[in-house]
Amino acid sequence: MEFPPSFQPLPGRPVAGGISRREWLRVGGIASMGLSLPALFGAGAKAAVSAGAGVASFGRAKSCILIFMSGGPPQHETFDPKPDAPLEIRGTFRSIPTSVPGTHFCETLPHTAKMAHRMAVIRSMTTDINSHSTSGYYMLTGYKHFSKAESMPPDPSDWPSIAAVVGALKPGQGSPMSSVVLPEPVFNNPNILWPGQNGGLMGPTWHPHVLKCDPREGVVNIEGLSRPPGVSELRLNERTALLQQMDRHFGGAVKGAGLVDFDRMQQKAFDLLHARKSREAFEMDREPSALRDRYGRHKFGQSLLLSRRLVEAGVRLVQVNWPREEGDTNIGNPLWDTHSKNAERVRDVLCPQFDRSYATLLEDLEQRGLLDETLVVAIGEFGRSPKINASGGRDHWGGVFSVALAGAGVGGGQVIGSSDRIGGVPDSRPVRPPDLAATIFHLLGVDPGGEFLDPLGRPRMITDAGVVLRELVGA
Repeated sequence: MEFPPSFQPLPGRPVAGGISRREWLRVGGIASMGLSLPALFGAGAKAAVSAGAGVASFGRAKSCILIFMSGGPPQHETFDPKPDAPLEIRGTFRSIPTSVPGTHFCETLPHTAKMAHRMAVIRSMTTDINSHSTSGYYMLTGYKHFSKAESMPPDPSDWPSIAAVVGALKPGQGSPMSSVVLPEPVFNNPNILWPGQNGGLMGPTWHPHVLKCDPREGVVNIEGLSRPPGVSELRLNERTALLQQMDRHFGGAVKGAGLVDFDRMQQKAFDLLHARKSREAFEMDREPSALRDRYGRHKFGQSLLLSRRLVEAGVRLVQVNWPREEGDTNIGNPLWDTHSKNAERVRDVLCPQFDRSYATLLEDLEQRGLLDETLVVAIGEFGRSPKINASGGRDHWGGVFSVALAGAGVGGGQVIGSSDRIGGVPDSRPVRPPDLAATIFHLLGVDPGGEFLDPLGRPRMITDAGVVLRELVGA
């Protein structure tokens, strides 16, 4: 495999999903004792801090819930209706007033409209990329992919995702899981995984903890989060102590960077097996039935409820991906990818789920006193085309689209930027993914102007010249 000049595999380390013989032996030793968690965790890292980190809003968010609406939500049918445009542009829905005088959303979001005073909407987000995977890469990492082609596979030279960077540079203090992605990773089709969802060039020690699960269950079962059958707490402690003794005895002679990272991952695995609060977050039946109903008993709604529970348990960042439905690969409008029957799809399935669940999440966080310290960001990889096509759908559109932020002191009740009269390009204040990434990092206490060291010891910028959106964060 050929690598770009900016990425070279470490000596003695495999690439493209491989693992060295020495690491296989170590993983095998742990697995034989019923402990196979370490590969799920990323190692910590240190970033340089620049003068821009010293303002009052820096680090105001203790945690973040990043909602990723796979497929590309249509801006016209959500946050940026165009009531004065021709029918083939505006569609069949009306715009409705929100809790902020003068600001209107589409009528498909009645519950969200009531929370507008708690939200900031960016109507001028742009990637200028019309492919799911590479526009998604841009949004999830803040760095532009070298290609604009569709279905680009993950590569070891990919930039780390926002979730990976936060988990590595700002690990949570209350949970061994610093950064979590659920209920599944994002892919175009069952076998085409998007790039930009993991630790990328920083390797598996930076990977977020991907929890493939169904939160509709009473107790969400995650492989590796409970002790193996027949292993008591006492036996687990004994096995942990034995492995640590073996590590001290045999590991002292050869302690390279890879082994140090592995030891950190191993320790986090032990911590999680002992972390009752983290494990209890997956016991969904602890929640009142009425609240679960308000979130919605579908997979997306329960994923948002689980994200709130994980934040309460001390997880720093939870990324909730819009989940696929059974059989949706055989239809023309899976997820938010509404190439056909856009109006029917957003009216009957998509917006009712998002609207009720998202508004409930904000209300729930606020009632629990968590909204002021939890940043909630709702994004997609792009928007949809201004003109409705012959199949009644809207096609891929990276020219302009909307994203929403709330919580963590974000100035609510405001709209940043605007699109033109048909919702096709930014009309004012264009915002690009590096700016959004910089704002998220800033609020979480990761200096967007700082650096980290890659596996070869070279300094890397945390953002690609991203500029913090001061309208959102204030001073």
